[in-house]
Amino acid sequence: MSDTAVTMVVTEPRGPLHPSLTETASPTGRWVRVSVMASGVCNADLGTAAAGAGTSFPVTPGHEVAGVVAELGDQVDGWAVGDRVAVGWFGGSCGHCSFCRAGDVVHCPERKIPGLSYPGGWAQSITVPADALVRIPDGLDPFDAAPFGCAGVTTFNAVRKAGTRAGGRVAVFGLGGLGHLAVQFAANLGYETIAIARGGDREKPARDLGAHHYIDSTAQAPGAALKELGGADLIVHTASSTAPVAELLTGLNVHGQLTLVGVDAGSVTVPAARLVMNGHTLTGHLTGSPSETEEAMRFAVTNGVRPLVERIPLEQAGEAVTRLRSGAPRFRIVLDTA
Repeated sequence: MSDTAVTMVVTEPRGPLHPSLTETASPTGRWVRVSVMASGVCNADLGTAAAGAGTSFPVTPGHEVAGVVAELGDQVDGWAVGDRVAVGWFGGSCGHCSFCRAGDVVHCPERKIPGLSYPGGWAQSITVPADALVRIPDGLDPFDAAPFGCAGVTTFNAVRKAGTRAGGRVAVFGLGGLGHLAVQFAANLGYETIAIARGGDREKPARDLGAHHYIDSTAQAPGAALKELGGADLIVHTASSTAPVAELLTGLNVHGQLTLVGVDAGSVTVPAARLVMNGHTLTGHLTGSPSETEEAMRFAVTNGVRPLVERIPLEQAGEAVTRLRSGAPRFRIVLDTA
């Protein structure tokens, strides 16, 4: 059985995204075809869409997918046609390496990423390994579910796995596609939550999302401002630039942790004496497994956490990329395949 679907593709280095009508062959083995309803646009997609030299064409970006199972491979168990599912940055793993056997599938050296390892979700159809599938719980719309495959599970894990004391103080640096979710998770997990962003115009949105305090990083040094508030036990760094990290550490409490979620190609320079004398931990965090994504979704349903999304048609994916590069979206763009 085969059909056709609209797929957004790049066909040449640094070329534009354009729609293409592609054949959707039936999956085999342990692969599953998903009929896509919603597909998020993430900063990580920008590099994929840029399609630099050495890329194999055509390229279809997209790793925040929500839809329904359309077809199953002949070796797939536990899933049925019509199941509501999502696919995220984790797009499958080998299943036999030491990381997979320990349950740490996101660090599998053969981990697959939609859009890089196989055609991504900026399309009406995507075919993925069955172990990449996430069940979408009742009560979560597909346009809300799609960002949980990357932004949602990443920020949920970054906050809950830090081991911050009950009632502690959590600061979120950056109030974009990642940060606006991190603020909601921190507040709903019971932490005194501080949002740090550029400009006074973001204070009201931050407080609406659950932040107890707001720091305008253009008006004062954020680390110093954090220290005035009593210091943070955890700082979740969601901004794309790592340049502010050294100053932010001045606002971290003794035995506090700074977790990098948003990064660029730069380096982090940390005063070693400060790190040692204060027992600070500086760590990075990468995405989550399908089961962790399901946990994040269930938590969201129970506690009212939702991404703030702007829906645009699939065919306008190129415009979405342009807007994301300029920092225009508030807060997440999701492509509508209908």
